[in-house]
Amino acid sequence: MASTIFSLSITVKSNSIFKSGSSLFFSNSAPPPYSSYFLNRFKFGQQLEGKPRTRLRRQLTSSVAMFSENPVISDFIATALSGGIALSLLRLWEETAKRGLFDQKLNRKLVHVTIGLAFMLCWPMFSSGRQGAAIAALIPSVNIIRMLLLGLGIWKHDATVKSMSRFGDHRELLKGPLYYASTITLACVIYWRTSPIAIAAICNLCAGDGLADIVGRRFGSHKLPYNRDKSIVGSIAMAMAGFLASIGYMHYFSSFGYVQESPEMVLGFFIVSLAAALIESHPLSTELDDNLTVPLASVLVGSFVL
Repeated sequence: MASTIFSLSITVKSNSIFKSGSSLFFSNSAPPPYSSYFLNRFKFGQQLEGKPRTRLRRQLTSSVAMFSENPVISDFIATALSGGIALSLLRLWEETAKRGLFDQKLNRKLVHVTIGLAFMLCWPMFSSGRQGAAIAALIPSVNIIRMLLLGLGIWKHDATVKSMSRFGDHRELLKGPLYYASTITLACVIYWRTSPIAIAAICNLCAGDGLADIVGRRFGSHKLPYNRDKSIVGSIAMAMAGFLASIGYMHYFSSFGYVQESPEMVLGFFIVSLAAALIESHPLSTELDDNLTVPLASVLVGSFVL
């Protein structure tokens, strides 16, 4: 009898200790400020589970800012960080071009591949909705102004011209590099990170078109029958690189709750990348500019399949 009473008293005490301890860790008090962003992200992701994509996109406007409770301040911090990353990459490739570390055409394509993809990695730092999209678009918009000033000869900067042009002519910046910056700017303003069309357009432009040229120049001995300037292996590399990059960014944005990944979206990305590769290989793209035709094809086809 005594042992029974003793065991009951231990049970009561242990329960009271557990309750008092749980009040320390699971109280209704507000979480620490530094964890509020991640806690809200977690709760937000839980609320979106199992909801259709249309409702998902509609509710993304409730997302919280990353760096501050004030979304404007948070967005400007994100702009400073994103702009710093983009500027650092540009400075890196300008330095490699100045020192002649890479062939000029390879150096230009390394700029082409890295800048847009690195900038898209920074999108989760901005707040959701039109404000975050508009402020993020300021970064590539600055590059549009730079391309215009350099291309028109108003501003002289040989390192930038050398790193972004085929033949070192400043007027080249008024075509491909200007289209490139404009595509990324419009992808921010019009589609933003909740749209797989933005992912497809930038990934096929940066990863797809960039690697098509790099791979094609080195291994493209077999040319396409309808365009002797393009190779079979280059077109395959473009389709695969654009597709794989799109899948990677789909997973990346899905982890933040911006898009809802699905087999249908994967198939859509494959169709878009295949169409973009076909358009890039057409002689019309050579005459116009593949920095213009590839994103246009990606947006047009993506509007039907994504």
